Amino acid sequence: MPTFPARRLADIAPFHVMELMARAKTLEGEGHDIVHMEVGEPDFPTPEPIIAAAQAQIATGRVFYTPALGLPELRRAIASFYSRRYGVDIPFSRIVVTAGASAALLLAMASLAEAGSEWLLTDPGYPCNRNFVRSFEGVPVGIPVHAENNFQPTLSDIERHWTRRTAGVLLASPANPTGTLLDDATLAAIAGFVRQQGGQLIVDEIYHGLTYEREASTALRFGDDIFVVQSFSKYFNMTGWRLGWLVVPERFGRDIEKLAQNLFISPSTPAQHAALAAFEPATISILEGRRNEFRRRRDFLAPALERLGFRLPTRPEGAFYIYADCSALTDNSDRFARALLEAAGVAITPGLDFGSNAPEKHLRLAYTAGVERLAEAADRIGRFLG
Repeated sequence: MPTFPARRLADIAPFHVMELMARAKTLEGEGHDIVHMEVGEPDFPTPEPIIAAAQAQIATGRVFYTPALGLPELRRAIASFYSRRYGVDIPFSRIVVTAGASAALLLAMASLAEAGSEWLLTDPGYPCNRNFVRSFEGVPVGIPVHAENNFQPTLSDIERHWTRRTAGVLLASPANPTGTLLDDATLAAIAGFVRQQGGQLIVDEIYHGLTYEREASTALRFGDDIFVVQSFSKYFNMTGWRLGWLVVPERFGRDIEKLAQNLFISPSTPAQHAALAAFEPATISILEGRRNEFRRRRDFLAPALERLGFRLPTRPEGAFYIYADCSALTDNSDRFARALLEAAGVAITPGLDFGSNAPEKHLRLAYTAGVERLAEAADRIGRFLG
């Protein structure tokens, strides 16, 4: 007899931060003032040139399906962006426009994962990645990463965890929740090892553009057999537009197209026309100003947290997160985060979401609020701590 729901759903944990955010919204609805530092969403509005491009397209009334792989002109614009920003030339045929980076990861795993195949992921890491693997009957295998290696895996970590069942590796640089970067030499070495083993490498680059001391290198520099996931959500401030892209090795193009046709039909037409303006000089100028503001926020929040008794084992180099060690203040980060929300109106994310590598000792704080609000949050946390 079949068992419903599918057994694999028992292995898919809820996205705890979304539940915490829902509670924060409920408190706001009851009249409480909440400082939101829980969800990875820029607080800046979508840049005006992007909005104007969407409005112009919608005004035509011709809001029809696009090709499943996306508007050809947008795919060409993305390819040109790689050439300008990274000096990497890739044919636009390898670029697949998707309904956010989540859909890009979904397509990648749908094309690669098989029942029982193992996929190496960092712990801590973005929680949905392991659930994408499990959704296609794969087995996520966490690699504990630590501050001494910048919360990123080393080549020896990958070698040590690789078995005959391993199908591939999913990395992120900058990483969520830690904001750390992989150095080029390590990324190149891991790419070479995975290739040698006949496996597949997927690299999440959705926080590219939001780095503060050094630019991130795209994994596309290290081989044309790597899947790269990108998004218009973070650097481009287009979270609610639900648009991203996937760079695929040439030989996967037709299979990815078939999957996209069946799973999504096509990405949002207005969002794609809006994104055509994302690469214009006027838009990039706005975005670079916002990158500087994120740096200013990080440089305010990090020492403020240290003064409160948090320990910052690494300096975040990108994204907009600080992954703080709270073990001097609590032995249970989940209980701490929930109590802080109820008592002080500050919403932050417990380490529980990001894996099993000492989650009770860590909290993720997103500096997606202005410095004034961050100062208010620090003051409230101080009062909460007594």
